[in-house]
Amino acid sequence: MQVARARSAVGRSLVRPRPTVLSAHGAPSRAQVLRRFESTEAAPLTPPPSNFKSKSQRFLQVLGGVTLVTIVGSGVLYYYAQKDRSPGPQLPHDPTKKTIVVLGSGWGATSLLKGLDTTEYNVIVVSPKNYFLFTPLLPSVAVGTLTPKAILQPTRYVTRHKPRQVSVIEATATNVDPIAKTVTFADTSEIQGQVSSTTIQYDYLVYAVGAEVQTFNIPGVRENACFMKEMEDAEKTQRRFLDCLESAAFPGQSKEEIDRLLHVVVVGGGPTGVELSGEIHDFLEEDLRSWYPELANHIRISLVEALPSVLPSFSKQLIEYTESTFKEAKIDILTKTMVKEVREKSVVLQKPDKSIVEVPCGLVVWAAGNTHRKITRDLMAKLPEHQTNRRGITVDEYLRMAGTDGSIFALGDCTATSYAPTAQVASQQGRYLARVFEQLAKRDNLQARLQLLETAPEAEEAKAEKGSLQKQLAKAEKLRPFHYSHQGSLAYIGSEKAIADLPFFNGNLATGGVATYLFWRSAYISNLFSWRNRVLVLTDWGKVKLFGRDVSRE
Repeated sequence: MQVARARSAVGRSLVRPRPTVLSAHGAPSRAQVLRRFESTEAAPLTPPPSNFKSKSQRFLQVLGGVTLVTIVGSGVLYYYAQKDRSPGPQLPHDPTKKTIVVLGSGWGATSLLKGLDTTEYNVIVVSPKNYFLFTPLLPSVAVGTLTPKAILQPTRYVTRHKPRQVSVIEATATNVDPIAKTVTFADTSEIQGQVSSTTIQYDYLVYAVGAEVQTFNIPGVRENACFMKEMEDAEKTQRRFLDCLESAAFPGQSKEEIDRLLHVVVVGGGPTGVELSGEIHDFLEEDLRSWYPELANHIRISLVEALPSVLPSFSKQLIEYTESTFKEAKIDILTKTMVKEVREKSVVLQKPDKSIVEVPCGLVVWAAGNTHRKITRDLMAKLPEHQTNRRGITVDEYLRMAGTDGSIFALGDCTATSYAPTAQVASQQGRYLARVFEQLAKRDNLQARLQLLETAPEAEEAKAEKGSLQKQLAKAEKLRPFHYSHQGSLAYIGSEKAIADLPFFNGNLATGGVATYLFWRSAYISNLFSWRNRVLVLTDWGKVKLFGRDVSRE
């Protein structure tokens, strides 16, 4: 019994807590504090939730990446912009070199200038416009989607970056003499100096004057319709359309007069007419419904085409897709319909059943074909035996004008070839011609070297060099003919949709929709000739997306 009690007493003493040893000031001793700290440090800590931390880290990583890309991209853009703005010194005019005179500043001429090695030639550009116009985006200017300067590239922005000086003359060519090899041109601007007309000689002439609008001698077209060929045409169309809107908003107008003023008739079912119709529809839906709500439902768009369908160069399924898209957008397509007359307040149409109707309208835009300029007709008349094609200048497979000694090359819309008169064809012809001139310069240099060897004393080394030069000369005299490589066709049809007919292996890839619209935009951006134009076009697209199109009239 006593033993059991003793054991229980010993057990209680073992579990009894140790007495707290206090320091002299009544606080726990240092050893006890250290033991408590060590026990606390050894205990595992529960980490706080990491969602906020991981999200913030991801945000900072993305922000840092975007900042880095922005800085690098801005630096690259600044570098190329400064490079374009700061052309270096150029070689002066060399009287020992041959002279190339380029008439025009369109697709063919500008592509030639970009690829031409001017160290071997003296180059003179004569054009009534001192700029290149990116015509595929012209319908966007007509409704204010783009500003005019965004698709203009000054010709000197190209020529000032060439190795040798290139003379750029803003003038209209009035006469070409293929026998005397001369070009006469005149200053037709508002302000003229003491000399406003002159004649120069050429060794080679690049004839790239383009074409003018074909009216088919229909009464009233030139007087009452707007064209879609030059920059002033797009600006005139925009002014007249806004004028129709403000006139329709004038108090007291009858419903019939409002309907007439707000009826837009586009003549021509090619890419230009289709794209313009789509752009006007976008202008209506994205902007005019907000600023002219009382007039928006009165606006009508009619597309007139004499052929059985619009966009005849595209595949059948894309034509049907375009027609269905226009139907949803309430754009009237009048196929097999001919224009007989354009009046001040109406257009006279011949329907498929041969009946004649007069359609009231406020604006007619004519986008229905090309014809020769007067200087082209005059030049062809000087070579009547060889220039018999009414469609344009006849050229051989090397783009040399028939009936000349090979000194005149013609390209673009002024020629009659098996290819469609498109910007893509003219651009490839210009690049091809730059390679031809490079080969001709090489040939001339080889011939000059051979002539020097002919006068030199006979020697074994001279004979060997002469034989080598003769082989090189024979190769240089063989020009490769021009071959067009079709890269596809694109067209914008409104409602942020586009169509594309692209070559794909041995067939075609036909596609349409929003994704094709993004491809259409990227393709046009890449085809612009300078970073300046790319930035301006992208900026205009961004401004329209944020703030809409401007509806004020100048």
